[in-house]
Amino acid sequence: MRKPLIGLTPAHDTESGDIKARPTYMRALKAAGAIPVVMPLNAPEEDLRQLSQDLDGFLFTGGPDVHPFLFGEETQAHCGNVSAARDQMEISLLPMIMELKKPVLGICRGIQVLNIALGGNIWQDIPSQVIREFPLAHSQPFHYDMPCHRVALREDTLLARISGSSSIKVNSMHHQAVRDLAPGLIASARSTDHLIEAIEMPGYPFFIGVQWHPEYLWEENEEAFRLFQTFVKACKE
Repeated sequence: MRKPLIGLTPAHDTESGDIKARPTYMRALKAAGAIPVVMPLNAPEEDLRQLSQDLDGFLFTGGPDVHPFLFGEETQAHCGNVSAARDQMEISLLPMIMELKKPVLGICRGIQVLNIALGGNIWQDIPSQVIREFPLAHSQPFHYDMPCHRVALREDTLLARISGSSSIKVNSMHHQAVRDLAPGLIASARSTDHLIEAIEMPGYPFFIGVQWHPEYLWEENEEAFRLFQTFVKACKE
């Protein structure tokens, strides 16, 4: 049986120009039955269009901040480094994928890119912009293979059906988060400090973004592995 080919958007070292992909993503996709393919960064439009047609699904991976100009804001003092090339590639790619109704999964930066590309925005820096009674550790102090907080799942969502629960434990390594949702998206998970932790597009075959990193959890966590399995299954259809 043919395994689906899943394109991963690449990490970009802006100093050396190197591109790469974290092996945790590739191990999770392989275990779920897919062949991961690291996509080029500086690809012309026709190449991106061909890749959107030839690949079976797309994983928008974690990484650095997105340039604030792309969601109409000035750069906040605590904003981190950006890759203009990666921003351009990912935001150009998404509409091509969606025209073809190909499955989309976003992780960490990925959820933020999906929301921005469709017209939403993000908190540029949670600690300095969001007033919280209890400062939840969104950048956890211990290794990423352990969860650090819980998220509540909206019951009428694909993510809740995948997880089989109303609440799951997640890991966390981010200082930005989805703020205002883009048109057509819903929040399918929230943290206890009310930040959006997952998004979906109802009516689309498979469109999920999560703020946590299931690629570090899947070997010990059934909910995390089922997310990859369901994504890969959608890529076969």
